[in-house]
Amino acid sequence: MKIREKKLKMELQSGDIKLRPFKISDGPRLVELANNENISRNLRDGFPNPYTLQDAETFLQKYMFLDPPSVFAIEFKGEYVGNISLVKGRDVYRKSAEVGYFIGEEYWNKGIATTALNLICEYGFNNLDIVRIHTGVYEHNLASQRVLEKCGFEKEGIFKMAVFKKEMLWNEVRYAKIKYI
Repeated sequence: MKIREKKLKMELQSGDIKLRPFKISDGPRLVELANNENISRNLRDGFPNPYTLQDAETFLQKYMFLDPPSVFAIEFKGEYVGNISLVKGRDVYRKSAEVGYFIGEEYWNKGIATTALNLICEYGFNNLDIVRIHTGVYEHNLASQRVLEKCGFEKEGIFKMAVFKKEMLWNEVRYAKIKYI
């Protein structure tokens, strides 16, 4: 893994996959990737559908300059293909962080999410003073569950009927990865 940092210009890289800060110029591509029902159905309702240029601009303005960075653009072979975030907990949860990600549909099943997740976990464990990374996945998102398992996340439990999405109740599968110290 190679890390370059200039002020808030941190990048993490493994092979053809890079996590980098967002650029304003990512806006139109973000709309192209995110304005997709197959993406939004696996994410929280705070992720709009349809996804507009105004949504992209609001998102970019909010996350471009976080210090330390917690939301990154994912690049594959130099092309912006998705987002990944690692949000540190507060108060009694300050040693934990929640991970979330999406990859544009045309880039599914190429190992991009797996590599990006491994990169952000390494970043979090080595730079954010955390020992636990967790996430919840809707029961129907089997591909994301496989990604988490490939990256060493363990299934901690199932929150029954915990998610109300698209007028339906779904189970949420909870995963975590622990840095043993």
